[in-house]
Amino acid sequence: MIPNAYLIFEDESFLDSTVAKMNALRKSGQFCDVRLQVCGHELMAHRAVLACCSPYLFEIFNSDIEPHGVSHVTFEDLDPEAVEILLNYAYTAQLKADKELVKEVYSAAKRFKMERVKQICGDYLLSKMDSQNAISFRNFASSMGDVRVLAKVDAFIQDHLLEVSEQEDFLKLPRLKLEVMLEDNLTLPSNGKLYSKVLNWVQRSLWENGDHLERLMEEVQTLYYSPDHKLVDGGLVIDGHSEVFGGEEDHLQFVQKKPVRESTQRQMSCSSSGSLSPSNQAANDPKQTARREWKYIASEKTTNNTYLCLAVLDGVLCVIFLHGRNSPQTSPSSTPCLMKSLSFEAPPEELEEHPLSPMHYARSGLGTAALNGRLIAAGGYNREECLRTVECYDPKEDSWTFIAPMRTPRARFQMAVLMGQLYVIGGSNGHSDELSCGESYDPHADEWTQIPELRTNRCNAGVCSLNNKLYVVGGSDPCGQKGLKNCDAFDPVNKTWSNCASLNIRRHQAAVCELDGFMYVIGGAESWNCLNTVERYNPENNTWTLIAPMNVARRGAAVAVHAGKLFVVGGFDGSHALRCVEVYDPARNEWRMLGSMTSSRSNAGVAMLGETIYAVGGFDGNEFLNSMEMYNPETDEWNDCAQALSALSE
Repeated sequence: MIPNAYLIFEDESFLDSTVAKMNALRKSGQFCDVRLQVCGHELMAHRAVLACCSPYLFEIFNSDIEPHGVSHVTFEDLDPEAVEILLNYAYTAQLKADKELVKEVYSAAKRFKMERVKQICGDYLLSKMDSQNAISFRNFASSMGDVRVLAKVDAFIQDHLLEVSEQEDFLKLPRLKLEVMLEDNLTLPSNGKLYSKVLNWVQRSLWENGDHLERLMEEVQTLYYSPDHKLVDGGLVIDGHSEVFGGEEDHLQFVQKKPVRESTQRQMSCSSSGSLSPSNQAANDPKQTARREWKYIASEKTTNNTYLCLAVLDGVLCVIFLHGRNSPQTSPSSTPCLMKSLSFEAPPEELEEHPLSPMHYARSGLGTAALNGRLIAAGGYNREECLRTVECYDPKEDSWTFIAPMRTPRARFQMAVLMGQLYVIGGSNGHSDELSCGESYDPHADEWTQIPELRTNRCNAGVCSLNNKLYVVGGSDPCGQKGLKNCDAFDPVNKTWSNCASLNIRRHQAAVCELDGFMYVIGGAESWNCLNTVERYNPENNTWTLIAPMNVARRGAAVAVHAGKLFVVGGFDGSHALRCVEVYDPARNEWRMLGSMTSSRSNAGVAMLGETIYAVGGFDGNEFLNSMEMYNPETDEWNDCAQALSALSE
């Protein structure tokens, strides 16, 4: 027996038991002395527990003039579920939140000054980041003022800018288009130095000239890269505000454009969902403007004279497109000449190997269809803008010509032929949310006519004709993060929409087509996860049935029908644009792989002309494409050369 010894006992279950009992007391409202009013929801808790976990609530409780009464704390801008999750954490030290609530939990933790929870939520979001949600994550981190998370998101974007630039969130960002004129003996500096000069030019335009960021984005801005390596405003005499001097060698020299003060005094309103509002609030206050973020994030040189950049201008996340030109030629936003490209004399054996004629525009997320023996390619994105132009390919001439443009710029849509007319519906115009409007094209009148709108805005939906009706299937929800199960049918005679049975699985960016009186919906994505599942719709009993899945999960694929089979082309598997092709035989209910394309293509278009499948446009993981290639089912080969076209016609 040791004299004066202590009795030492450690109850390992006490802490867990006590914590559980205290949390049970909180949930039943017993002994609670604080009420949190969160958007109309009342949450009871114990002041001492919350004060230990939240420095923010500690400050409130510590300054309470009635410390022994029941405190009431009101929050009108927090999510009640997120606050409940934080209360559970305060009592149990366990953080458990559904992935859709993590941002709300982060926001609540920021208010409560619970730094450890903020860090855990931030790390979780970073672990889920990919090229599709990087812009959304950056906007969130910026709104939260989280420098640590923001730096990691920007580092990711720097490494994956081209992949990020193909995504919906990126394509909806405000865009500034610059055309930079160069002296013959000058070249543009490297990306980083170039865009530091661009940011300086934008700042001068806002602060010295009194411009608004919105006005700068309304049209292509012509700049001049001076011999002393500065970017200054430039223009031609025809704009009425610039002077041009001719030298002895009869070349053009650009001087600084005179600001149009009267046009910049009015307060501009943002036409694309208010994304430029930070500039609106501070445009007339240089000191306030200076405090807003100006940051170059990432850039890529996409061609010899074209640059793509993501930057923060005056607190607004923006895309900057820059073209370097040696002489003041046609603006990059103008419609190209319809004449065929000039050719040159060459021996026949060399001419045989030239590629199939490319489209005038690179297009991704375009609508394609076969009409009267020709391939129609409409709309789409080309990284600079969302297009409304429509091109027509004649395989006999291997040439593209323009037909009447659509009434609305759109991409991320599909096109179908119904009763001899083209139909397009929904999609995105690159600025606002998804579209609900649709239009039809009459090839005899060469004009587009508006049709009744969908009940809801919809992007990335599948479209096909079946039994003299136009069907619109699936698509993205208003936030663009979940697929839809909706299916709607349009009657072109009565001009009315009606509901059909819903899909079994939510889908957006699915390939859709008709075969033997059935409609097939192939692949797509449920949220961000690519699908290999396939559903078939029977209009006789208004039901959807799951059939054999594809070998490869893919979204943004295209589909063509030939010889009673479905040919699914390209797409995106979640990490890469695909070249692979597979075919479905409904008689056997099975898929098998075919020969791969010459190029990877996601969000491309396909059409069947005669016995040949044509694939056109899309995104290859690095560039938006204007090229095309064709597939010969007899040889199971893809070819992008005009020689193969000649062989097929013989």
